[in-house]
Amino acid sequence: MTATLSDWLFTSAFGVYMLAALLCATEYAFTRHAAHPPAFAVRVGRSGIALTVLGGLLHFGSLALRGIATGRVPWGNMYEYLSAVGFVAVVAWLYAVARHDMRRMSVFVLLPVALMLFLAGNRLYAEASALPPPLQSYWIVVHVAAAIMASGVFLLSGVVSALHLLSTRRPRPGIRRLPPADHLDELAYRSGTVGFLALTFAIVTGAVWAEQAWGRFWGWDPKETVAFASWVCYAAYLHARATAGWRGRGAAWINVVGLVLVLFNLFFVNLVAVGLHSYAGVD
Repeated sequence: MTATLSDWLFTSAFGVYMLAALLCATEYAFTRHAAHPPAFAVRVGRSGIALTVLGGLLHFGSLALRGIATGRVPWGNMYEYLSAVGFVAVVAWLYAVARHDMRRMSVFVLLPVALMLFLAGNRLYAEASALPPPLQSYWIVVHVAAAIMASGVFLLSGVVSALHLLSTRRPRPGIRRLPPADHLDELAYRSGTVGFLALTFAIVTGAVWAEQAWGRFWGWDPKETVAFASWVCYAAYLHARATAGWRGRGAAWINVVGLVLVLFNLFFVNLVAVGLHSYAGVD
């Protein structure tokens, strides 16, 4: 019963996120210029954020009940992992909205999250069950949690960098609705820094876990290799962000490439490549 209720909350969260994205898209469409949004659009946008908060609460309830139903952390397979990544992305975005005037961009974050949840619930769903023996370790709490945080924050950072690239092109009516390019650049950089620190922690703790489980710290497993490539890419992004001539569009492009690597690792490596990290829980 608990697992079933978790699934209901997951589906409800998805539906609420989609409705929130629709309201946020309406605000964006009716805002001709970022500095002067009409009152109607502002009210619709605020309603969209309120629904996003509601969706986040439902989403958290789904994860919590999944953990209770299985008696473990709720990220033991790809369905649960993607759900957790989406939740982190939503929480990170709500924090950004609370700190910065970014509300009208919400549709660009909510739609990728909703797509991720759709894939998780319809293509990657797994019944609630115990962890396979190789994952029955306390390291799954710290290592995988750090990887989830990194992936969720990188999703936000990459989307914002993509919007930054659009905002610095020749002005068009739709682009003028975006926040100033320097605001987008700063948000992408700050969130990218948090994601980089989380990824570094995930790689280090993963190496320690690998030594305990497989007798070596590093073996160039497909997931390890792409994770390291992602780490190098984000290190390059942070360096480029502080380097004259690269700050701005150049750094933003590197950040977008980093997101592509994260998504490649999240989907292709987990679902297609064969390695020691093949615990997606998908037949």
